[in-house]
Amino acid sequence: MSRKGSTIVGLDIGTTVVTVVVAEVVEEPGSAPKITITGVGTSPSRGLRKGVVINIESTVHAISNAVAQAETMAGCEISSVFASISGSHIQSLNSHGIVGVRDREVSSYDIDKVIEAAKAVAIPLDREVLHVLAQEFIIDDQDGIKEPLGISGVRLEARVHIVTGAVASAQNIVKCANRCGLNVQDIVFAPLASGRAVVTAEEQELGVCLVDIGAGTCDLTVFHGGAVRHTSVIPLGGNHITNDIAAGLRTPIAAAEAIKCEHGNAQTNQVSDVDTITVPSTGGRQPRVLSKLLLSSIIEPRVQELFQLIQRGLIKAQCEEFLTSGLVLTGGTANLGGIAQAAEQVFQLPVRVGAPEQVAGLSELVNTAQYATPVGLVQFGAEATRVARFSGAKGRLSRTMKKIGNWFGEHF
Repeated sequence: MSRKGSTIVGLDIGTTVVTVVVAEVVEEPGSAPKITITGVGTSPSRGLRKGVVINIESTVHAISNAVAQAETMAGCEISSVFASISGSHIQSLNSHGIVGVRDREVSSYDIDKVIEAAKAVAIPLDREVLHVLAQEFIIDDQDGIKEPLGISGVRLEARVHIVTGAVASAQNIVKCANRCGLNVQDIVFAPLASGRAVVTAEEQELGVCLVDIGAGTCDLTVFHGGAVRHTSVIPLGGNHITNDIAAGLRTPIAAAEAIKCEHGNAQTNQVSDVDTITVPSTGGRQPRVLSKLLLSSIIEPRVQELFQLIQRGLIKAQCEEFLTSGLVLTGGTANLGGIAQAAEQVFQLPVRVGAPEQVAGLSELVNTAQYATPVGLVQFGAEATRVARFSGAKGRLSRTMKKIGNWFGEHF
């Protein structure tokens, strides 16, 4: 018998667009939760710069509009959300913890204790830990263990990946959501959410780099051995391409964005020199007819520069050896024509554009790259809710068994 569905909402606060996705999550015994998209809402955002809130009122207005659209479509009232966070303030590190096994058999207590030991790193007061992601456990020098519970041993070690962010940036996101009457259940680093939606288990095991290219930032997550090995943020994104187009074609920013989305291509060899586009002029001047090849010649070097920066960052982090499956591109800028081929030329690795697929309901509305983060937030929320329910049930069982034990102790 299936369990009654619960409603999970993902709130992706992007640099240029706020997106809300509402989903009905039904847990079925013996299988993964079924996620059905019931509502989607979007609203232009002008309150962020490079992923960071710089105008509270504008951000609140954008969130309110997106939430209202999603509520109308889903036919429900939204009261709580899982929100995304990004920006160049995000920093990450790998850490290591060691504890002795209490009862010669690894218990949940031992796992919690070794994770706490691995978290014991010096973090400035203006920063907070967003995620602690287990990479692997080691029991008495036996490494590569994913599920240590119940294994016998004397010493337990854990390798973890820790993601931290600025306290003020997280507080501003919560403040904006609260001003809209929303409770933030958790804040999730955007590319971790995107990875849940578009990266397959096989790619995570073999090794892959998720590149989430938004308007203001480019977020990276490297997976290997089924775990997160590296995360980082590059403060460049689709807006930099738009600004170059506006300057090169002498056209307003809004027109440059529309031209990029409709006609842009990151490969000049894919564009004919006879194809033309109509370009609006500034200052009320007459529109001009220009070659698509000119547009592509502006876009191509900027895209190459972005991927070269990513490549240098991965080499510096010593992650290039993990990319057996290549790269997965997602985010709004990943819809740019020829971008996967441009990445392949730089990395000399297979590249694909990733979009959410493992969802039902209004799937046709979210099966493009820009919806990877909000759909991933829903999937993250579904898993967090399931774990919380399981932990609560386990806690209640433990308390019940303790009461039974006390009763026996008193009467026998």
